[in-house]
Amino acid sequence: MHELGITEQLLHLTLEHAERAGATRVTRLNLVIGELSSVMDESVQMYWEIIARGTIAEQAELHFERVPGRFRCLACGAEFGMSEFGGLCPQCGGARVTVVDGDQFRLDSIEVEGTEVNDPTPEG
Repeated sequence: MHELGITEQLLHLTLEHAERAGATRVTRLNLVIGELSSVMDESVQMYWEIIARGTIAEQAELHFERVPGRFRCLACGAEFGMSEFGGLCPQCGGARVTVVDGDQFRLDSIEVEGTEVNDPTPEG
């Protein structure tokens, strides 16, 4: 259910930036989601379709880029992926690891149409 709050913040941020750019329509959002972030693409998409209705972002495509989870062993320094991690370091058997990548959730970019160019008023 936390995806609702995340999606609401995403819409707010999107509309704020689109307004600043003078956009008439948001066409695409490029999102980066780490495997370890616990954010579900399907939930974000579902909530987006509901809360973006009636806004300039209503028809925006959500593009999800997934980043694999990666860990580093604090004992030996080995790095390994989520599929190799069974609770212990696959190199030395150490139990203390830290996340190196894959825990992020971010809006990478927004694509818009119809941006206005603010020309200065001609002097007369």
